[in-house]
Amino acid sequence: MSSKVFPLTIKTLTWILIAILALFLAALIREFFISQSIRPLRVDEIWFAIRLSLLTATISSAGAVMAAIPIAYYLTRYRFRFQDLIDTFLDLPLVLSPIALGAMVLIFLNTGLGKMIENMAGGIVFGFKGIIVAQFFVIIGLGIRQVKLAFDAIDPEFENIARTLGCSQYQAFRKVTLPLAARGILSAFLLVWARAVGEFGATITIAGATTMKTETIPTAIFLSFESADMHNAAVFILILVAVSLIMLYGTRKLAA
Repeated sequence: MSSKVFPLTIKTLTWILIAILALFLAALIREFFISQSIRPLRVDEIWFAIRLSLLTATISSAGAVMAAIPIAYYLTRYRFRFQDLIDTFLDLPLVLSPIALGAMVLIFLNTGLGKMIENMAGGIVFGFKGIIVAQFFVIIGLGIRQVKLAFDAIDPEFENIARTLGCSQYQAFRKVTLPLAARGILSAFLLVWARAVGEFGATITIAGATTMKTETIPTAIFLSFESADMHNAAVFILILVAVSLIMLYGTRKLAA
């Protein structure tokens, strides 16, 4: 392949994909302006879906990143038997269908141990806590991967130097590794947060789709499509696109 054909090919493919995505967005905006709402969309319903999505995504993302930090550090700094197998197993939420993952959680909650956990939690299924649980297990794999990338970029020698200066392993982790990885961890939080806001499959499986109760933005899109209300669906999709783009751009700026 000549020196001119190769760069032209990759540029063309890139701009083709950009054009396709732009056409999708343009079609959505057009639908918003030309379609008529079948069911009047109340402002309080829009704000409810936005608030619920932002609140549950923030809680689940904070929990996922907090859980991911020690797990990612363990996978990065230690070597143990069956490490590759365990590392692969932790990637399961990344590739497993969210509906299948939600169904697994739901089946577990129907066991004796699961019922006990749900009673202790004050109810999980078909409620606010169910949304958080669904989002958490969908994003935890992504959180571990992203935080692990942050730890992988830090030379272990920095910790060794801290240990020679009198720090314990925990102190070296807290005073040296965490501050150095802070930017990557924040980037991981923004990325999993954006993924949590857009989560639907596991959420509807565990929490259901009840208007003004478990109605996140993706659930509101589903309910609008179910009633063939394209205008209201377009409203919620545009909101979700805007939130996702803002978060993704913030992640890029942090990584720069």
